Amino acid sequence: MNNNDVLRRLRYTFNYNDKQMIAIFSSAGLMVTREQVSQWLKKDNDADFVSCQDVELASFLNGFINEKRGKREGAPATPEKRLTNNIVLTKLKIALNLKAEELIELLASVDFRLNKPELSAFSRRVEHQHYRECKDQVLRNLLQAIDKKHHVARTSKIENNSADKNTPLGGKSQKNKSHNSNTPNNNFKAKNQNNETWVDGARPNASAIYENPNSKTDQAKSSRKVLKLKPEDIYKQSKK
Repeated sequence: MNNNDVLRRLRYTFNYNDKQMIAIFSSAGLMVTREQVSQWLKKDNDADFVSCQDVELASFLNGFINEKRGKREGAPATPEKRLTNNIVLTKLKIALNLKAEELIELLASVDFRLNKPELSAFSRRVEHQHYRECKDQVLRNLLQAIDKKHHVARTSKIENNSADKNTPLGGKSQKNKSHNSNTPNNNFKAKNQNNETWVDGARPNASAIYENPNSKTDQAKSSRKVLKLKPEDIYKQSKK
């Protein structure tokens, strides 16, 4: 695997945008531009593709550790000038706080078998007699397993949010029911059940309907005279 593959996979898995990528590099002491990040993330056959150097990926992985585990006080860690799969694996293990058993189980989730002695051999010094080189196959499967665990979790969260938004009107959740029980309209109905007189559609604390005690409406209704005309009288008036 080349450095650009590792960078692309981590960006995709954790859904980092350009601003976040720049911040991760910056936390490790390397200042990069949006254009540089864009060039590193392009496909290998793209005309604008630029190869990511070892020191640049090492800086990103150091920043990735800071982002996941918290930045330590003091000067940032010195990025390696020459990067190997063994170093990349170790940095990923530190960033995600994986124990040996957890990393082995993570690899098993993508049907890749690795035992504990083999894993510990990747972390030994080069001059150690039990040191083993981490092949591309191991690192590729580890990145795939990391993506399966973290990327799928993010996708399921998005689907749950979408399901909540698309909940049919007839299938309101218990939370919505409890919320709706405290709405003004329900309070208004509750007060009406106590035989209180409210203006239709008004707020619960609206005043009762006002009745003018000096109103002469009833008197006017009783004393009102209605003029009744016969059809022939109306016809005579129109002739005139």
